[in-house]
Amino acid sequence: MAARPFSLPRLALPLVVLVSLATWRLWPGQRAPAGAATTQLSGRTMGTTWTARVVGLPVEVKVATAAVGDALAAVDSSMSTWKPQSELSRLNRHDDGGVFEVSPALREVLERAAEVSALSGGAFDVTVGPLVNAWGFGPSGGSAPPDDEALEALRRRVGFRQLTLTDAGVVKARGDLEVDLSAIAKGYGVDRAADALERLGARRYLIEVGGELRVRGLNADGVPWQVGVERPDPDGRGVQRVVPLTDTALATSGDYRNFYERGGKRVSHTIDPRTGRPIEHALASVTVLDDTCARADALATALNVLGPEAGLALARREKLSALFLVRQPDGGLVEQGSGRFEGSP
Repeated sequence: MAARPFSLPRLALPLVVLVSLATWRLWPGQRAPAGAATTQLSGRTMGTTWTARVVGLPVEVKVATAAVGDALAAVDSSMSTWKPQSELSRLNRHDDGGVFEVSPALREVLERAAEVSALSGGAFDVTVGPLVNAWGFGPSGGSAPPDDEALEALRRRVGFRQLTLTDAGVVKARGDLEVDLSAIAKGYGVDRAADALERLGARRYLIEVGGELRVRGLNADGVPWQVGVERPDPDGRGVQRVVPLTDTALATSGDYRNFYERGGKRVSHTIDPRTGRPIEHALASVTVLDDTCARADALATALNVLGPEAGLALARREKLSALFLVRQPDGGLVEQGSGRFEGSP
């Protein structure tokens, strides 16, 4: 599954492009002037940036910025694998075989992750951390890919069924089991940031963290928010398709921003937990719409691991709205889709 590290500035660029948005930029403490269409808020979190666009912001900019920033900081401090004292890092160090008590937020994310793991047959697996590290994409990543013997040993430490949620907390089947929430916690952060805006009275907004986003209502022009899905191009940025959104969340998983080359071969950051190796299929990216950004985030990763055939089959079976961009031998791209993305653009 994709490794999207927290709390480091080397995070890849977002895989969506926000388009056609009239924006006001205000200093902290100012209120939006009368008749202003949209107020923009922004900050940094989880090694990337966040942006909120709010129509008719009901409070001062500094109040809204602090509320969103605090919500995201709480998720990062709980679920970062890069912070030694985070709740998740302490869970990963827990090795006495007993129950580790977790916060309601971490429990919620682990429960949602388990649901997507079961749905995808293990293509999504939050215990993939040791493999992520071994292939050089985690906080303690290795300098060279693992050989077959090392890979087999690492695979014994991976498996979402080795992590059990009980009423009292979390139980690990083995002490060296590690959890990496990089492919769901950012989406969960978007949901919590949206909740923060809701509590302030915002009812028309777009909140985005590193490319994952959630929207409510219509934009300042009275139409759905316009979001551009990025064309998979490691050397530039362009829009593949503009998607009008309202009252939904969107997440994209792709292999064209975070990778390295070894021996003339691309090594993707997306690790298949079932094989222990980076994916090698022709799927360049997959974008998912869902009610929550956490689930969209996890599903996008799962479908990306599964690839264009198995992923599309799962999306159609589960009635998901997913857009697959598949590389062709001639270098072109073909769109395939399910749900809202079924059929031609």
